[in-house]
Amino acid sequence: MHIKQFAAKYNLSTDTVRYYEKEGLLHPNKQDNGYRVYDVICEHTIKFILVLRQVGFTLQEIKQLLTLEQKPISDSCNQETAQLFSTKITHIEQQLFFYQQALQSLQLTQTLLAEGKYAENKLVIGSLIEDMYNKLQEGSGHHETT
Repeated sequence: MHIKQFAAKYNLSTDTVRYYEKEGLLHPNKQDNGYRVYDVICEHTIKFILVLRQVGFTLQEIKQLLTLEQKPISDSCNQETAQLFSTKITHIEQQLFFYQQALQSLQLTQTLLAEGKYAENKLVIGSLIEDMYNKLQEGSGHHETT
């Protein structure tokens, strides 16, 4: 399929598709007339990119994985891939923990609001926000200096 069809199928702009190609992530076949044709391999690759982007992989990390996928299987290749996944798994676990705490805090706040107890619990809610902010800073590697 051509770029407009490909982009529409995956809910992307043609600029995004061109950018992924420029970055070496997508490799469409070029026809003699200059048109690009996106085949099944491009579809597999774009699905891979979109899924990994959704779970927090950077384009650089995705490019690294796509490059590793092209190489023959070896111990060093497996170790490099395993290390990248290990780092990403730790990051996702931290995000999950943060979102679980945030969800509990929001549910508590919603309950307090529904019961008309917001005013008397304003300090508790403020404390929840402060705690979530601190967790967010810890997870991102930013530490406040005083």
